[in-house]
Amino acid sequence: MTLLSFVVPAFRVQGYLRECLDSILDQPYDDLEVIGVDDASPDHTGEILAEYAERDPRVRPVRLAENAGLGPARNAGLDRATGTYLWFVDGDDWLVPGCLPHVADRLLATRPDVLIVDHVRAHWNNLGTRSAMREVFPEPPGEATFRLRDRPETLGLLHTAWNKLVRRELLVERGLRFAPGWYEDVSFSYPVLMAAERIGVLDRVCLNYRQRRTGAITRTRGDRHFEVFAQWHRVFRLMDRWGPETEPLRPAVFERMIWHYLTVLGNGARIAPELRPAFFTQIHDDYVRLRPPGGYPVPPGVDGLKHRLVAAGRWRTFSALRGAHQAEETARRSARRTRRRVLPVARRTAGRTRDAALGEYYRVELRRPLDPSLAVYAAYWYRGYACNPAAIYAAARRLAPQVRGVWIVRRDRVDTLPPGVEYVVAGTRAYYRVLARARWLVNNVNFPDFVRKRPGSVHLQTHHGTPVKVMGLDQQRYPMGAMEMDFADLLRRVDRWDYSVSSNSFSTQMWERAYPAGYTTLEVGYPRNDRLATATPAECRRARAGLGIGPDELVVLYAPTHREHLPGWRPPFDPDRMRAVLGPSGRLLMRSHYFHDRDRRPRGRFAGGVLDVSDHDRVEDLYLAADVLVTDYSSAMFDYAVLDRPIVVYAPDWDAYRVARGVYLDVLVEPPGAVALDFPALLDVFRSGAVRGAEAEQARQRFRARFCALDDGHAAERVVRRVFLDEPA
Repeated sequence: MTLLSFVVPAFRVQGYLRECLDSILDQPYDDLEVIGVDDASPDHTGEILAEYAERDPRVRPVRLAENAGLGPARNAGLDRATGTYLWFVDGDDWLVPGCLPHVADRLLATRPDVLIVDHVRAHWNNLGTRSAMREVFPEPPGEATFRLRDRPETLGLLHTAWNKLVRRELLVERGLRFAPGWYEDVSFSYPVLMAAERIGVLDRVCLNYRQRRTGAITRTRGDRHFEVFAQWHRVFRLMDRWGPETEPLRPAVFERMIWHYLTVLGNGARIAPELRPAFFTQIHDDYVRLRPPGGYPVPPGVDGLKHRLVAAGRWRTFSALRGAHQAEETARRSARRTRRRVLPVARRTAGRTRDAALGEYYRVELRRPLDPSLAVYAAYWYRGYACNPAAIYAAARRLAPQVRGVWIVRRDRVDTLPPGVEYVVAGTRAYYRVLARARWLVNNVNFPDFVRKRPGSVHLQTHHGTPVKVMGLDQQRYPMGAMEMDFADLLRRVDRWDYSVSSNSFSTQMWERAYPAGYTTLEVGYPRNDRLATATPAECRRARAGLGIGPDELVVLYAPTHREHLPGWRPPFDPDRMRAVLGPSGRLLMRSHYFHDRDRRPRGRFAGGVLDVSDHDRVEDLYLAADVLVTDYSSAMFDYAVLDRPIVVYAPDWDAYRVARGVYLDVLVEPPGAVALDFPALLDVFRSGAVRGAEAEQARQRFRARFCALDDGHAAERVVRRVFLDEPA
């Protein structure tokens, strides 16, 4: 019999589910099964579970016909579990590496009914908050098991299901299951602890409890928080039914109930102001009805005062106390902000005076009405007309001619704009004016921090690639790739987004994880790839002719990505040796990452069959001209795969890159074609013909099926119809 059955319910957690599953399956322990329950999630949860089940027989996916909620989803997994112990791990949390052998050893050594494990609250800023384990058990409890009546302080630990491993037969024998509704952990965890004859505690952090910015019940306002009362009522009805065996626990359980009610009431993110009096009244009613005849341990200090006000039903006094406490906290926060904003006089330079004047002009323009026909476009930090914004701009001119599109560009990039494209130069008064008054703001990166999100304006984030390397908040775990990023500022920029364009389901999942906010995802394919999807042979010939390439020449495009953690480093690559392997008809195009655009050499004639195309403004021309792409960890592979032409992954620093920079995708396991780990191997890929071999072709087809299915030539049109014309998805 399997020792551990993990039940992983999942609903709208596609951005986190892979990390959860990996944290379980990659443990140095394999006597387990994972029952992944897709609670009729409208995102890609079902696909992720099916993908994992296909490659790991320990994963058993379950799909519910309709959304049932967390409790019934856990019950569905419970009914299918075969393990001796069940561990209910939510799909957005994840295990600590290496914890399972310690868990298994403790289970086998002590055979508890319930094993409680420690956890940390994992916040978006990569900081962890410890649990109450040390406060509840100042002295480590060791391996000894106990009954709850002997150590009632155990109730002070968080009342969740995911910090407990429960013997499956205990649940079957006592008929314990999860109730529907919110706060379902309450009516499960407390009865489980009361029913257990042997409770163990493993004083080791085993789980990361993710504190999500958006989407969590604890950050959702509404009247469903009143369902907490029904869950606690179930606990007390069960205690009534069980009688003498639970009666000694009634005072401690009652104290926990009042503590929990007050915690929910005190959270402004849950209970709206207009609902608080009614919520308080319900607390008072339960206090009067369920208070143990012999009393209960009232906490000291301010918490005890709150209990007495609840007992007396004095809402106005309670509310005034809460308001005074909040005002005090607000004053402290304001003082801290003021201290941080005080700048030395020496920093007030003449340049800042000019910036201040332009900033004031921007604030004046913000008070003027939005221009209902104005759309502002930008790409790559104002480098010019490019990428997804350019494709959307072109589609909008065709489908929504009433929209006036204006581009923002750097002064040194003005001459790269196509004829007829209206523009403003970054940093000018016109620049601040259009940013303040545009109804639509379209960018493939973020606009500067000073840009305000005005009511009625629409911010469209198009991104500029399918992510191989980790992005956004995930970079916090890889400091070498963060490069002194301010993640709080990043999130403030992300909070301006109304729409986020995604090229495939994989990108959707990663963006949701890296940039958690309230935007709407447009999973439509990449607009910039429309041209590749619809390219004709004649267009390809024109692209080659524009580069001086003949129709019978073999063209290889080499386009490595930037290494933020190694500025100035380039992969080992000898163009002359590569050119020699390609033969007399071979041509080699070399393109550096756009981060190095100021170091680019001017284009010229082919020198020995090699041409530097780093300053070529339209990378799509290069894709159309090339017969083969050689890249490493660049998103170029996803775009070029639309053309269904050979791709070679050249990854000489793969091990170092994924450790230092972090990756979402293992390009050696799921490559778009042949793979080479050093330069001699890269030459051999071409010399041997492996570049077009059967294995490379099969890899490319799998890659295209996963990442390019939406690139049908109409992505830009789908974006324009949704964002500019407000047509339904």
